[in-house]
Formats: sequence, C-alpha cells, structure tokens
Amino acid sequence: MSATDKFIKDIMEGNTFKGDYITLGAAMLEGETKTKAFVNVPLKTMNRHGLIAGATGTGKTKTLQVLAENLSEKGVPVLLMDIKGDLSGLAKPSPGHAKIDERHEKIGLPFEPKAFPVEILTLSEQDGVRLRATISEFGPVLISRILGVTETQAGIISVIFKYCDDNKLPLLDLKDFKKMLQYATGEGKEEFEESYGRISTASTGAILRKLIEIEQQGGDLFFGETSFDTQDLLRIDENGRGYINIIRLTDIQDKPKLFSTFMLSLLAEIYSTFPEQGDSGRPELIMFIDEAHLIFNEASDALLNQIESIVKLIRSKGVGLYFVTQNPTDVPEAVLGQLGLKVQHALRAFTAKDRKAIKLTAQNYPDTEYYDTAEVLTSLGIGEALVSALDEKGKPTPLAATMMRAPMSRMDILTEKELGQLLAQSQLAKKYNKEIDRESAYEMLNEKIKQAEAEEAKRKAEEEKAALKEAESKRKASSSRRRSTRQNPIVKVLSSPTVIRSVLGILTKMLK
Repeated sequence: MSATDKFIKDIMEGNTFKGDYITLGAAMLEGETKTKAFVNVPLKTMNRHGLIAGATGTGKTKTLQVLAENLSEKGVPVLLMDIKGDLSGLAKPSPGHAKIDERHEKIGLPFEPKAFPVEILTLSEQDGVRLRATISEFGPVLISRILGVTETQAGIISVIFKYCDDNKLPLLDLKDFKKMLQYATGEGKEEFEESYGRISTASTGAILRKLIEIEQQGGDLFFGETSFDTQDLLRIDENGRGYINIIRLTDIQDKPKLFSTFMLSLLAEIYSTFPEQGDSGRPELIMFIDEAHLIFNEASDALLNQIESIVKLIRSKGVGLYFVTQNPTDVPEAVLGQLGLKVQHALRAFTAKDRKAIKLTAQNYPDTEYYDTAEVLTSLGIGEALVSALDEKGKPTPLAATMMRAPMSRMDILTEKELGQLLAQSQLAKKYNKEIDRESAYEMLNEKIKQAEAEEAKRKAEEEKAALKEAESKRKASSSRRRSTRQNPIVKVLSSPTVIRSVLGILTKMLK
C-alpha cells in the first residue's frame, strides 16, 4: 500500500462514527485534496468545546459559519457573537460561485445553497432583540468579581444584597444599586449600623466608581428588565432546524468590560438553569465566541477563575463553547486544556516571537507521520485548516490538513431592508423589546426617604408648636405674678403710715 493510500485509509477510518456527525471538508496531503477523504466531527463530542484560530483573512469566520449551519441543520441551536458584523448572511442562501463549485468538486461533496432560521440579538441600542439581566440575578459574588473589588468591598456588596432581601427591595438596574450604596452611608446610615455594622463611605465610593465604569460602557442598557430567558436560545423551527442566535456586537470592541460582564452572566445563567445532561448523543447548545481575547484580556483574575470554572463544568449541561481568535495563546492554558475540536487556519511568522508561538501551537496537536505540523501551519491557504477532533470514545481523530467546505448561506451581511424584515418577523422582539421600569429599590428608597423627611418635618413642626405653647404659658404665668404683686394706688395711699397716723389722731381727739 502506498503512503497516499495509507493516509486516505487512516483518515477514512478515523472519521467514521456510529452516531451523527458534521462534515467539515476533505483531507489534504502535500497540498493535494483527497476527494471523499472526509474530515468529520461527531455530534456526541461537540459539547467538549473547541477553538478556531488563525491569522486575519485565513477563513476563520467562514469555518464558524459552516459549523453553525450544519449544527442548525442537525437540530442543534447556536449562539454566535458577531463582533465584525459579517454573520447576518446566515439568514439568506448563498448566491453560489464558480470557485465554490470547484472547491466542492475537489472535496467530493455536493453544494446546496440554503438559508437558516436566524434571530438577531443586541446588547446596545442597535436593532435586534434586547438582551438584559437584573442586578439581583447576578448576585453579590458575581457582581463583586465583575467589578474587581477588594474583599472588604465585596463584604459591603453582600450586606447591600442582604438588606434588599430583608426589606423586599428589588435590585433591578444600576440606579437601584447606586441608590442603595448612597443610602447605606447617608439617610440609612443608623439603620445599617444597627443591623449590619458600620459601612465606610470610602468603600462605597470606590464601588460606585467601578459601577460608573460599567455604566459608561453601556451597562445601563444591559441591567434591567425584561430579563432574557436562556431557554429562548434553544428554539427549533418548524422544519426541525435549530435557531442561529446572532448577537450584534459591532460596537462592543471599545466596551470590553460590558462584553465580559455579559458573557459571564450568560454562562452562569445557562449553567444554573440547564438540566444536567452528561455525554448524550448531541449537544443542547453551541456557543461561538468571536474575538475571544476581548473576554480574557480585560478580565480580572477573579473573573478569569470564574470563566475557567464554568468552562470546565458547563459541558455536563450539553453546552459547547467555541473560541474564535487569531492566536491560540489568546486563550488561557486552563481553558485550552478543555478543548476537544481544534480548527487551526494558517499562522504567519514575521518575527522570532511569531515563530516561537507557531512551534508551541504545533505541540498542541496529535503527532502524525504525514505532516511537519509547524511547517504546515505557515503554508496553509485561505479556507484550509489543520483539524483535530475527538471521536465518540473521546480519543483524538487523525490530524488532517483540510480543504474546508464553503458555507451554504450568504457570505455577506444582510441589507438594512432585509434586516428590518427579519426583525419584523421576530417573536422574541415582541417579548423583550418593551421597556419596563417597575417599582424597585430606587423608587422604594426615594419614597422611604420622602416619608422620613415628611415625618421629620412633622416632628419638628410639633416640637416648634409645643415650644411656642410652652413659651406662651410661661409668659402668662409671669404676667399673672406681676399683676398679683403690683399694689392698688388707693390701697397704697390709705395704708401709708402718714394716713394711718392722721386717722388715729382724729379718732383720739374724738374720743377725748
């Protein structure tokens, strides 16, 4: 058997599975595509997470699009982070092209243009289904990690949440939280000290400054109601295809704090609400995080630890996370170690640092007798990638340089008119785009302060009235005493010694 025949045999045997799978393309050897030597990924192991990496312009986004389409077609819902704004075309079929036909002829796979069910979501004021969450849903621990506060400040945040629970004050948005921090060291200072101990104004001031940082990045739009129900990410259309939920994040690159906050809240909510599934035959949800370095570069150590913990645990819920980035080193090693599928597009070696990074990347792939992995990484063309997955028993499939198949949907964005039509048909937009500002901690505390001020004013008025009444009583008493001690002028004259002596003298003469 020739080396080529042996290679094809190894690829075909290593990519044959009992359960359902997705075909990514056909294997290549020495730059030549081996028709029908398909490179497949079993659905069973797609909740083991993955990585799509490669230099700019090598085809990462198209690979993401191919995976999303095929997962949808298999009935698996998908969530995409669309940071570059070029994924909305999934809602329309590909117009086709001669180069696409040529590529698929080499692969040995028929090409069929298709559109897929798409839902457009947004974190900001862009058009789409609004994504929101309340402060209460985050809880004190998650809020503290997002803000990156000290241990003392985290304790104060826990006290704030406890006070709100005890007094039935809903913490919904940032203005609720800010009002509570101000109340704890202002009008409610005595109440807090009596029940929870003294709270430092310096600490609450530091927390407020961190809240303002998130608010300036759009947190005031994200925190509030109506909270997004993660179960709405699991919808299936009437044809049995999973919905592709696309979050528009084209304006998020200068708001990394908001992005990492949203991602952490979403992962935490999914982990807490999805039922335990284990290794079933297919995933419940696949999430693709484009420009993954935006999460990791701006995250605090506490936040990174939280993300790493969730990545390790969330696969048992049937959820797969796929990180899309230029270089695998953008993703922490603790996360890289959890990844099952790796699709590595070409890397470019312009500096000594680049060459070192390529050697390190090559060491992350299974050994193979057919490739010099480090050399292949720099020689791959556009739409070609090294692929390594896990088979149904959890073992790596043969490493294959792969001619990737083309997306079945449009490789371009929707027009404004097409986007408007898509949003007009959205059932979720009707559910989540109505703004709600019900009575919460902010309004309740303002009312409480207002009542306290009214009661204080009433008390002062009563005290002033009592003081005036007491002063009037004293004045009257004093006046009465003065009247009682002042002698009548007639009495005074008659009782004078001169008059008495005169009267006595007259009486004496009369008697004589």
